Amino acid sequence: MRTLLENATLVDCVQPRAVERAAVLIEGGRIREIRTDGTTPDGGASGGGDTTVIDLRGACLMPGLWDVHIHPDYYAVDDMPLADQVTLFGHRLQAALTESGIVGLRCAGSHSYMDVAWKRAFDSDQHVGPRLFAAGHFLTTTGGHFLTSGHALECNGPYGFVKAIREQMKNGVDHIKLNLSGGIMGPAWDRHQNSFLLQDELKAAFEICHLREFKVMAHATNPEAVKNAIRLGAHSVEHGYIMDDECIELFLAHDTWYVPTLAISHLTPHQATNHWELGWVERRNLAPDLCCRADAASDVHRMWFEKALKAGVRMALGSDIRPLKEAALLELGLWVRDGATPWQALVAATRNGAAVCGMGAELGTVEVGKLADLIVVDGNPLDDIENVRRLQLVLKEGVIVSDKRKR
Repeated sequence: MRTLLENATLVDCVQPRAVERAAVLIEGGRIREIRTDGTTPDGGASGGGDTTVIDLRGACLMPGLWDVHIHPDYYAVDDMPLADQVTLFGHRLQAALTESGIVGLRCAGSHSYMDVAWKRAFDSDQHVGPRLFAAGHFLTTTGGHFLTSGHALECNGPYGFVKAIREQMKNGVDHIKLNLSGGIMGPAWDRHQNSFLLQDELKAAFEICHLREFKVMAHATNPEAVKNAIRLGAHSVEHGYIMDDECIELFLAHDTWYVPTLAISHLTPHQATNHWELGWVERRNLAPDLCCRADAASDVHRMWFEKALKAGVRMALGSDIRPLKEAALLELGLWVRDGATPWQALVAATRNGAAVCGMGAELGTVEVGKLADLIVVDGNPLDDIENVRRLQLVLKEGVIVSDKRKR
């Protein structure tokens, strides 16, 4: 079975331009041919054989989006039984794919290995959903970051961390999430300017991950934590709310990924700038003290985001907020508001997102030979990043999993 997408405006996320009157042939779940000269591969126009022809009527064809820092919603078992929480997480993962075109998600912490369960369900085709990369619990110290989430596992001492990491590996995670420091969203003693792990704890945690060839996703929110993460070999640094020039130099020297999660410090009633942000802020109803902490951190966060972007640090888009079907779209808008071009934001949410998850050779761009995880939107996101919201089609390995054209 073959599918031909013709009369497309192609944004392939390889070159920073849109190509009109493009045609893409998909066969066996992969992109077999791309034409940008106005012609179509065999089977175009009148169809014929076993080729399904879809006329996109000039709509924009591009890679699906990635959000590489997500969590399930935070519920205590007393508030919602575990089975219901797992089911709700799966529903929201699927909604991210079908409602917003998020084809890949990297989890930054969940309890009870619900992310592992849904990863297996999607990979085995039991359910249609995005590609999911699982972290299991995030690991922190006693008195560490965001203990109220339910996703944290408290560890103490070098071998406490080693044992917990081995447990994570045994339960099927893809990467290890380490919380090296505090955060903006937490109780009074959970502050992003403070680091939480001792040097021997850090070294032991990173050493076992390297021995077992597991990537470390490092929550690091101040210069000391960021530099420790990079020097010890983190695959990615999350947040980086406060940094310094040496942090930027280390990012470049070690080729470490940076996932800035702007939404955490930017989405407050005082900072919302459009109706999507205002609607999210109203529904989130964040406590006033947390809004104050976010507002106080936003300018410094923005400054280091801009410096990293201008320096050429490798960066990918992660939201750290919910619901998942809105999160990446809001984060894209914040990237552009903070100085990224639509092209830079789009690459962060497509090509770089796939690369962070080790899937850059297979996904993230529209190129011959790659898997056909694609979306079609009504409007060029290089002109206005918010055009990614005007979703028409979502394809996973060339199969349409969401069709909003009639709507």
